[in-house]
Amino acid sequence: MRKLAILAFLLLLVTGCGQSNPFDRIARSVANEPEYLIILDDMREEGTFIKTYYHRYTIALGERLQRTDWLQVPKNFYEAHANHLGMALASKAKDEQPSTTPAPPGYAYVGNPRYGEWRTDSRGTSFWEFYGKYRLLTDLIGLGAGLIYRRDYDDYSRSRTQGRPYFGGDNQFGTGGRFTRSTKPDFFERRQARQAAQRSSFGERFNRRFERSRAPVRVGGGVRGFGK
Repeated sequence: MRKLAILAFLLLLVTGCGQSNPFDRIARSVANEPEYLIILDDMREEGTFIKTYYHRYTIALGERLQRTDWLQVPKNFYEAHANHLGMALASKAKDEQPSTTPAPPGYAYVGNPRYGEWRTDSRGTSFWEFYGKYRLLTDLIGLGAGLIYRRDYDDYSRSRTQGRPYFGGDNQFGTGGRFTRSTKPDFFERRQARQAAQRSSFGERFNRRFERSRAPVRVGGGVRGFGK
């Protein structure tokens, strides 16, 4: 009940955020929680000449999930995370330090014996398996994109230490990742439609300018058109 109340409070907190960054307020609100994930669930931009930018987040406190409404974020923050769709922008596992290095959701919980254990397959390859009550994390991480092998976790750990985003062993996560493309179709459909509209608008402006340049002009009391 306490976690549900916290999630409800977070949604109220970020409503009407104005020009401030709602992500910062969410992060401060969960800072004292023993575990959390703040996942960039979706993003969009609106406008042509004056643009506004929006994020939508999934907040995970343990096994409890809540998705926010669309929240306006500053341009520089939107651009800084343009490649991080579907990734955790902030995370904290029990008994560990928080991180703001973007990574696939739940990777922060891998290697922590509170959440699961390392297993070995028939080929002798080590992989991570979550305990039953944390199965929800497997959906967040997207095991449909492949198991989390120890070599991938070691790469993640190095990236986190160096403050570099980690996109998975085969770059399957993030905006350009194959897994993200399969699980976030709405984002890619919106982006494709926006790009098509921009190309169409540019073509129309070009044609109007071209037609104006071909309009007849008066020269010495007469009329002369270009190309004649």
